Amino acid sequence: MTLGDIIRSNRLVICVGSGGVGKTTSSAALALRAAREGRKVIVLTIDPARRLANSLGLKRFGNDEARIDLSALPDAKGELWAMMLDNRKTFDDLIARLSPDEAARDSILHNRIYRAIADNIAGSQDYMATEKLYDLVLGGRYDLVILDTPPVKNALDFLDAPGRLARFLDKGVMKWFLSTQDPGRVMGRFLMGTSAVLFKLLSYIFGEEFLGELREFFVAFRDLYDGMRERHEAVVKLFHDPRTAFLVVSAPTSPSLDVARFFLEELRSRGMRNPGVIVNQRHRVSDTPLDPAGLLGALAADQSADLGPHTAAQVLARLGAAHRRLRELSQIEAGLVAELERSLTRVQQRWEVPRLPGEVHDLASLNAVGDALFAAR
Repeated sequence: MTLGDIIRSNRLVICVGSGGVGKTTSSAALALRAAREGRKVIVLTIDPARRLANSLGLKRFGNDEARIDLSALPDAKGELWAMMLDNRKTFDDLIARLSPDEAARDSILHNRIYRAIADNIAGSQDYMATEKLYDLVLGGRYDLVILDTPPVKNALDFLDAPGRLARFLDKGVMKWFLSTQDPGRVMGRFLMGTSAVLFKLLSYIFGEEFLGELREFFVAFRDLYDGMRERHEAVVKLFHDPRTAFLVVSAPTSPSLDVARFFLEELRSRGMRNPGVIVNQRHRVSDTPLDPAGLLGALAADQSADLGPHTAAQVLARLGAAHRRLRELSQIEAGLVAELERSLTRVQQRWEVPRLPGEVHDLASLNAVGDALFAAR
């Protein structure tokens, strides 16, 4: 399967890997190529550096889909959209969508207990990314959704993220409150047995007003539980859908490739489709030793005629040493990539993208990255 096959045949592509390996740029380049080929595609990023906005020519964008102007690429047949995840707004929108009515929505959103919990849950980028995926993919507005996942602290966080809040409600303290269908009995259960001690302590510290908000919070979330459970199951199913592909993105360094191998093993064990690995920023150089004096000796002598007697020789020696170090680096990277290949199955691919000069700061440079990516072997 080629990268072209991947962007044409899937409705969701998820780029995973360690931080600083080019996931954001790779995601945007894949999305741009898909749009050029006629698909309506959106790229979702959680990148805190916001490099994607710059490369797409946007000053800023957030939790609302923004259409990218592709008029500079006359061959573009489709549409490219982009958005940067706003964790807090995503969580508030989730509550609003699942609430049975406006009164229930406002009751939760203005509840101090919810605000405190939301501040913590909204900080979980991987969880919020899966919630937004539900809306973007299952909403059916796009032919293709490409997700640039957050840098991993624990490589399993993103894969385990779907339904994290639903699992908390299912297994944690909140389930105990949600199990009753009678709102009037919630505080009654809270007062039973050893819970009465906790009630008295909270009442003494926070007062009756706090306990009233706590009761409202648990009662309100009871009505949202089924919706959260359904979203959890839908996203898990989406991760295993035959039209979902995980692409592992890595740099040609030992730490990054270790993370890549870990993802390869986890995706395989979980039955998640992984066509292969993009090895980004490869240093490519000819194995043939170069003779700087033979290639540049005459030019160096001419340009250094008014300089010290040994200037030309020193510059040429440094050029030769730099080229030898570059060759050594390329050979080391080749060995690391060869070791990674042993972790691939017969049907998985490895694409190497060379390190390109300059920064990706506009649509033209992003398009150049895409050309190199899709020419990769």
